[in-house]
Amino acid sequence: MKVTIGQINTTNGDLDGNVAKIVGAIEKAKADGADLIVFPEVCTHGYTSLDWFQDRDIVAHALDPLAKIIPATAGITAVVGTIRPNESPDGRRLFNTAAVISDGKLVRFVDKSLLPEYDVFDDPRYFEPDQTHDGIVEVAGRDGRTHRLGVVVCEDFWNDKTFWKERLYAHDPTDTVIDNKAEIVVAVNASPYNKGKIRLRCEMVAHRARAARTPVVFVNLVGGNDGIVFDGASLIADAEGDIILQAPAFAEFVESVEIDCRKPDARGITGGETSAIHDALVLGIRDYARKNRFSKCVLGLSGGIDSALVAALAAEAIGPQNLLCVMMPSPFSSEGSIRDSEELVRNLGCESRIEPISGAFEVLSAQLHLDKPTRGGENLAAENMQSRLRGVILMAISNAEGRLLLSTGNKSELAVGYCTLYGDTNGGLAVLGDCLKTEVWEIARDINARAGREVIPVKIIDKKPSAELAPNQFDQDSLPPYELMDPILELYFENKFAPTEIVAAGHDAALVYEILNKVEHPANEFKRRQLPPTIIISKNAIGVGRRRPVTHRYRRNPAG
Repeated sequence: MKVTIGQINTTNGDLDGNVAKIVGAIEKAKADGADLIVFPEVCTHGYTSLDWFQDRDIVAHALDPLAKIIPATAGITAVVGTIRPNESPDGRRLFNTAAVISDGKLVRFVDKSLLPEYDVFDDPRYFEPDQTHDGIVEVAGRDGRTHRLGVVVCEDFWNDKTFWKERLYAHDPTDTVIDNKAEIVVAVNASPYNKGKIRLRCEMVAHRARAARTPVVFVNLVGGNDGIVFDGASLIADAEGDIILQAPAFAEFVESVEIDCRKPDARGITGGETSAIHDALVLGIRDYARKNRFSKCVLGLSGGIDSALVAALAAEAIGPQNLLCVMMPSPFSSEGSIRDSEELVRNLGCESRIEPISGAFEVLSAQLHLDKPTRGGENLAAENMQSRLRGVILMAISNAEGRLLLSTGNKSELAVGYCTLYGDTNGGLAVLGDCLKTEVWEIARDINARAGREVIPVKIIDKKPSAELAPNQFDQDSLPPYELMDPILELYFENKFAPTEIVAAGHDAALVYEILNKVEHPANEFKRRQLPPTIIISKNAIGVGRRRPVTHRYRRNPAG
C-alpha cells in the first residue's frame, strides 16, 4: 500500500483555504499513485478554533467542507481530521472526528474518545467523547484488496502502557484497533511543538509499530496559531518500527511512500534543540503576521540581546525589507547601545529609525514632579515612564503604518515581573515570552553559527544585561544571575517541581523560595495576564496553558 502524508498548515475559520489545501494534496497523492492520504486533526476548520466550536452556525454547517472534499477522492482513500455534529440532545454539540472517505464516498467517521484537558488543550469544553472505541475501517486499495485501517485521533494514540510510565487514561483506543487486526494504524494529530517533542514522537511511533508489528501513519499539523506552534514532523513507521518517511519540521509536506519499502528515512530530524526552537519562533512570527494580514512588523531596538534576537528572527520570518527597528534613547542610554543597534541593523538589512524620548521624559518628569533616578530602583515611576514612553511611540507607529508590534521580553524577566506593564510588554505578539534568558543567548549564538558570520554582533551577545532606565543599572542589581535563576524556573515551569524538589536537585533553598515567591506574586501574575499572545516552545509555558488567579494569598515558605 502506498501512503501519503498530507502535512498542511491551516488557518482557523478559513474553510475555503483549508479545503483547497486538502484537495490540492489529494490531487498530488493521486498523481503519486497513492492508495491513502492522511491529514491532521480538525484540518478543515483549524484545531485551535476554541469557542468557535460552540458557535451555532459552525455546528450547523460543520459538514459543509466535506461536501467539497468527497468528490476529489475518486480513486483514493483520504482520512481527514474534521468535526461533526452530535445528533443526540445530550452532551457537547460536536465530535472531534476523522472522516474516512474512499473513491468519492464517505465511508464513516471515527470519533476521538480521549479528550485532553491540560496545558493548552481544552477538548472537553467543545467535544463529546466517542464511547465505542471501534476505529476499524475497511477500504479498497489499488490492488483490489480490502485493507483494514485502524483510525485514531491524536490523544487516542498517546496512551501506550508499554511506552509511558504514567498514563492519564485507563483505556487505550490504539490497543483496541491493533487487537481488532488493524493492517495499518492511522493517527491524525494536532500535537504542538515543545522542547524534545519531535524526538519523543519518533520514539513513541517507532515503539508502537515495532511492538504491534503493525505500520503506523502519524500525521501532524504544522503552523503557528496565536502562540501555539505545530511543528508537523509527521512520520510513517513500518512493521519493523523503522521510520520510512519523515516529514520536515515547521514546513508543509506532501509526499508518498510504499509501506513495505524497507528504506529508513531520517531527513526531517536535523539540527539540535536550539535550532528547532529558532525554527519554531520564526514560523510563529511568520504565521501570526500572515494569518492576521500583517505584511510588516516593528519593534524597539535597545542594544540588548532580547530585542536584537527578535529583530533577527523577524527579519528571517517576514523579510528584512518589511521590518522597522526603532531606537529610542533616553538620558540613561549608553552610546554603545545605539552604536551596537546600528551595526545589527546593517547586518540585517532592515529599516531603522531613531525616536529619542529624552524631551518627553523631561517634560513629564517636571509635570509630575518626579525626580530622576540616580540608581536603579530609586524611582520606579520615573524608570517605568521611560518604558511606557517607548511603548507609546511604538504603538503610534504600529497604528500609523499598519505594522505588527513585536514584544521583546524574555521568560526569565516576565516570570519574576522584571518588565513594565504598558511599556515593554506592549505588542501584538510576545516572541521570546517562553524563552529563558540563557536560551536567548543560545539561540543568538546558533543564528551566527548557522549563518557563518556575526548576524547578531558578539558585543551584544556578551554585553552585561541592563534595562538602562537609571545610571549604571544592570539586571543583576535587581535579579539573581540568570545562570542561577533559569534552571530553577525551568524545573518549576516545565517539570512542575515543588520547591523541595528544586532544592533537592541542588539549588540554594533561600534562592528557590525567593524566586518562586516573585513568580507567584499577584502583581506579577497581573502583568502576565495582560501580555500579548506568547509563542510557546516549552511545556507549561507562560501563556494560555498557565491558569493561576491574580487574586490570591498563597505564599511559599520553607516550612511548607
